[in-house]
Amino acid sequence: MSREAAAAARVVYAIAYREVIRFLKDRSRWLGFIAQPLLYLTLIGYGIAHSMTFRSVPAAAHVNYLSFMYPGILGMSVLFTAIFSGVGIIWDREFGFLREVLVAPVPRWAVAVGKALGIAAIVVVQSAVLLALAPVAGIPLGVGMAAGVLGVAAVMGFGLGSLGIAIAARMQSMEGFQFVMNVLTMPMFFLSGAMYPLRGLPVWLTVLTRVDPLAYGVDALRNVVYGAGQEVRLLVEYPVGLDLGVMAALAAVLAVLGAWAFEGQET
Repeated sequence: MSREAAAAARVVYAIAYREVIRFLKDRSRWLGFIAQPLLYLTLIGYGIAHSMTFRSVPAAAHVNYLSFMYPGILGMSVLFTAIFSGVGIIWDREFGFLREVLVAPVPRWAVAVGKALGIAAIVVVQSAVLLALAPVAGIPLGVGMAAGVLGVAAVMGFGLGSLGIAIAARMQSMEGFQFVMNVLTMPMFFLSGAMYPLRGLPVWLTVLTRVDPLAYGVDALRNVVYGAGQEVRLLVEYPVGLDLGVMAALAAVLAVLGAWAFEGQET
């Protein structure tokens, strides 16, 4: 390994480690990432599950709305945690830490990649905690399923975290970042299939779901949670291989976008 590559690797590790430590020390973030999905799952999931019978497809008659919604809740948690973690860049700019990093003789792209990897690690920790809710949703928790969920969450976290970094790098204020994030994340969430099946929608709405990156992540989670079988194929939109391929490609593109945006930062 060359000296430049070794230096970049050290920067990536240091920045990722800092992101994880900041998260572990912030108890309010712990409370938020546990409380939000729990409220969605219990208040919305139980409320709708007890007020109607979920039969979006004939073979899914044994799947209630709570079980259907659980992978979507996992996807929602990854989305909000990953993409809003980009706000750390604005905080670092306000307190002067970002300036110190930018003037250091290290590649800026390594800082962006390190932050994205740190966000992915945080998302994995969050998803591991939320796996405890699987029995609440009537889904058996197994080692294979848990490993698959964590793997999908890591790829989603890296890609969506890179998107948040790319946007935050161009924002000058906290208010501007929050406005853009709210405008972006809510359509992504509601078009992902987290709350309702994506089959039988109007053509224009179907087109929007096809370009929503979160839709492939939620579908991959649903593939992993439900396992294999003919009935399962009626509950998911794509094969898990296609979901993972699209997510990996998007993560790579978004990582390049995040690194490019970070390269343009002014000191």
